[in-house]
Amino acid sequence: MTHPQHGDEQPGTPRLLVAVAVSAEAEAVLRGLRDGARMVPLDVGELRRSEHASGTEVDVLVAGVGPTAAAVSVAAVLAQYPYDLVISAGIAGGFVPRAPIGAIVLAEELVVADLGAQTPDGFQDVTELGFGRIRYTPPPGAVRLAADALDAATGTVLTVSTVTGSAERAAELTARHPHAVAEAMEGYGVAQAAERYGVPMLELRTVSNPVGPRDRAAWRIGEALGALERAFVLLPCRELIEEVTR
Repeated sequence: MTHPQHGDEQPGTPRLLVAVAVSAEAEAVLRGLRDGARMVPLDVGELRRSEHASGTEVDVLVAGVGPTAAAVSVAAVLAQYPYDLVISAGIAGGFVPRAPIGAIVLAEELVVADLGAQTPDGFQDVTELGFGRIRYTPPPGAVRLAADALDAATGTVLTVSTVTGSAERAAELTARHPHAVAEAMEGYGVAQAAERYGVPMLELRTVSNPVGPRDRAAWRIGEALGALERAFVLLPCRELIEEVTR
């Protein structure tokens, strides 16, 4: 694997990895960081390096769509380099009214919502089946710090492999996860990789569409990408790393 070189950094430089699914999200994050970035080619997507105004080195990884791609890509980077914090970021569907279009969301809890079995009595997740774990809890102090800085909604962010496309599915998810504020496709995969390498992790999302019936005409991807850019203008990167490493 070709991996980034860090020979120019100062010892003790805070280091943040931001994992997104697609290039449009990476560009929004980098615009928010307001610094030119160079791309470092990897066998697993693209890694782009930026220097935050706080002196934090920020690497933005285009990790791919879905929890498996995200987990593999992030794990491959973490296997090569130490980071102080990983953030899974990007656009998402929001559960109205808690997270309307354009809202910024921070996960107090990540849940993989569709890993399990459909039974005559309804869906059972892998924890209920006795096969594993579906929840990851980010560091609460860091979540509060970021949410206050961004005026973000907080709650459960669901990771799904199939995006919700009906009112019935949205109602089922809300019934099983009453604190859900958003659904996306990568967060839990990033969390698994980060936990494997002992790195704290957050999930930050901006809302492009309501969770429910699939209506492409109602999506506001540009608005969500704009909110993602603004989030990284305001995100207190160095303070977050200090919070999770103290």
